[in-house]
Amino acid sequence: MRVRDDDGTSLVSLADITEIELVILRRMRDVTIGDHRSRQHGTGFDFVGLRDWQPGDRFSSIDWGQSSLTNFAPLVVRDFEQPSTATVVTIADVSLSTRCGVNGLPIAGPVARAIATVGLSAVFFQDPFGLITFDTGFQHLGGIRPRTGKGHVVHCLDAYERQRGLQEVRRTGSISATLSGYVRNPSLMAVVSDFLIEKPEETLRELSLVRATHDLFLILIDSAFAFDAPKISSGWIDTVDVETGETRTISRHTLRSLAERAHAWQDNVRRIAKELDLDVVTVGTDEAKADIHLSEFVAERRLRKTRN
Repeated sequence: MRVRDDDGTSLVSLADITEIELVILRRMRDVTIGDHRSRQHGTGFDFVGLRDWQPGDRFSSIDWGQSSLTNFAPLVVRDFEQPSTATVVTIADVSLSTRCGVNGLPIAGPVARAIATVGLSAVFFQDPFGLITFDTGFQHLGGIRPRTGKGHVVHCLDAYERQRGLQEVRRTGSISATLSGYVRNPSLMAVVSDFLIEKPEETLRELSLVRATHDLFLILIDSAFAFDAPKISSGWIDTVDVETGETRTISRHTLRSLAERAHAWQDNVRRIAKELDLDVVTVGTDEAKADIHLSEFVAERRLRKTRN
């Protein structure tokens, strides 16, 4: 299985997943030396309801009686949830701008790798891992309920890339209320985006409210590389905003300054996050450095959560 972008290039391959897994195994052993609490508590699994079958679901979970009522289209499965002290959920940006980039590397590449790193870190601790995707303005959200296992992480990566197999997450008012309502148990939440959004103060303030029930932090993708356009001789360039479809003619000088402006914008995002007491992990295009830094941060955060 390979997770691919629309042009056929690989975002995260099985080789990448294996590489990340080996990094986590090496680094986590040092972080997790000593005793720490088990992830599980309570007794067994809790039934939480029925839902449509999704790719990756076990056939043993199919409720054949209920499925017969829908003429098996779709199949209906019984949804169970195991109590856990450290459920991990990644909230990832799938807006159209993440599919843009340069030299064959879209912004979605580092986003997908961050999902893989957080997910495989959860696998190391045998923690359930889930995914929520969002577009511009958090208008449309999709989700995959937390489950354990490397295969589930691969399924989440495929769902992120292809935007399929996701359960609709309905907006119930504010962003904070929607996220808290969808993820019922207190969880470790990582929001992955470049945060090049309008009015970042409002979005970050909403996300900070989620911490009333969840341990939330930000993974900021340093996407300035996507604006580092090659030198061109033309004095004026027609540009298109992939989010809104609006066109604009800009000068060559403005085009060259876009990467610098992206850096400045993200510096402001980090400043706002600090004022709201939100932790930020910045991830760049150096994959090895990003894997180590992010996996160690998640491990420390997870262990701190289960000790409390």
